[in-house]
Amino acid sequence: MVSAAGSDDGAPSSAAFVPLPRVVRIGYGLGSFGTGIFGAVPGLLLLFYLTDVLGVAPLLAGVVVFLPKAWDALANPYVGSLSDRTEHRWGPRRPWMLGGALTLPFLFTAMFAGPPLTGDWAALYVGGMYLLAATSFAAFQVPYIAMPAEITADHHERTRIMSWRVAFLSFAILLSGGIAPLIAGHSGDDDPGSVNGYRIMGASLGALLMVGMLAAFFTTARARSVVPAVPGERSILRQMAIARTNRSFMNLLGMYVVQATGAGAMLAGVQYFSTYILDDPSATTWLFAALVLPSIVAMPLWSRAALRYGKRNSAFAASCCFLVAALLMMSAGHVSAGVVYGITGFAGVGYAGMQMLPMSMIADAVAADAMTTGKRRAGVFTGVWTAGEMLGLALGAGVFAAVLQISGFVSSAADHRVPQPDSALTGVLLGFTLLPAVLLVVSMPFILRYDLTEEKLAALRDRYATVPAQVARTAAPVRAEEESA
Repeated sequence: MVSAAGSDDGAPSSAAFVPLPRVVRIGYGLGSFGTGIFGAVPGLLLLFYLTDVLGVAPLLAGVVVFLPKAWDALANPYVGSLSDRTEHRWGPRRPWMLGGALTLPFLFTAMFAGPPLTGDWAALYVGGMYLLAATSFAAFQVPYIAMPAEITADHHERTRIMSWRVAFLSFAILLSGGIAPLIAGHSGDDDPGSVNGYRIMGASLGALLMVGMLAAFFTTARARSVVPAVPGERSILRQMAIARTNRSFMNLLGMYVVQATGAGAMLAGVQYFSTYILDDPSATTWLFAALVLPSIVAMPLWSRAALRYGKRNSAFAASCCFLVAALLMMSAGHVSAGVVYGITGFAGVGYAGMQMLPMSMIADAVAADAMTTGKRRAGVFTGVWTAGEMLGLALGAGVFAAVLQISGFVSSAADHRVPQPDSALTGVLLGFTLLPAVLLVVSMPFILRYDLTEEKLAALRDRYATVPAQVARTAAPVRAEEESA
């Protein structure tokens, strides 16, 4: 049995406060490279692929994009619960990560490489593959996100880990968001996509998915857990109730779900925005470059801001940056492409903080729970977290699809594109800009209510260092009684 602590009695070893090896930080970040592709590409291209390549009606296409992500709201907490209770020589998280790494790339490829179907049958096939892929993604992503709360007890070390993760995530988004539309439209004409182009794109990025996810699995073998090996409750309903009692976690979750909904709307809308507002389907690649390159540069700046001003204040500032950019983007169509890319770059600065800081804050909230209870429940919290994130992204894409339907957007097949009415163009613009801006405003109160400061974490660490062995000894008989029951 693999202990989740540094010693047999459950006490954390001295390694808990030693910086992690660089290979662990980098290797952990590589996993985000793989999962970043799965998060970006379906959100970016799947809705457009359904409506403008396979001829699926916008409302049905929105349902196809939404339902697999909604399924994650159930699957992710369940995967978290299973990984919490897993006892394996590789640790509780890595077996699940390997399972996801070996299945997700093939399912991702199959989403875009189906039989020659259009309309409702195409929607059924793509939806089925997407549902299986989302389940496989949960098997990797939930244990993956749980790891930072368990492999270090240091507040700032988790920020460093998240910096590597978000750096690779940004690179993955830049790579996939920039290359995927180019490969999908490889036919060489003005069409933003073809059936064969999407098939080649799916297979190419599926291979990159596997490389990144397997790299994370192998390199994190050197990471040791520093929390007691005392799994939490078996009942998922009980675990969900426990998650609701963690006020810091729930405030973060509320913020992130609302912001993910806005991000999902923008991600689903960027190809429509490029094609119908900027009148340049290839602009998607440049928009992604304009977003991600500044975010990579801004990453260390947000990290330093968090150390100086606190993570909550820095996260609020990052959200404000993105909000201003979303409002300015409403002028697209009346300004030059250069101005649009400049506004996108400013959004990228805020995007970096919006991605990195909440990831570090959730690790703090989960670690605080482990210190307080002495139980391994990171999988439960991160399962709920990733379920909320996926649900938010799906809601964003679904709401954007509903905006298209209401505004009169006309679907078409890849070989027969039709002109859009002015109302549909207005719907594309407002769904891409005003809708995310409103959602960002709604998320602000959640950020301000987060109060897990570094001082509180330090006090918990001091108390935790004196009691973990006692917690482990008292929890063991309870665990044995639960297993016998």
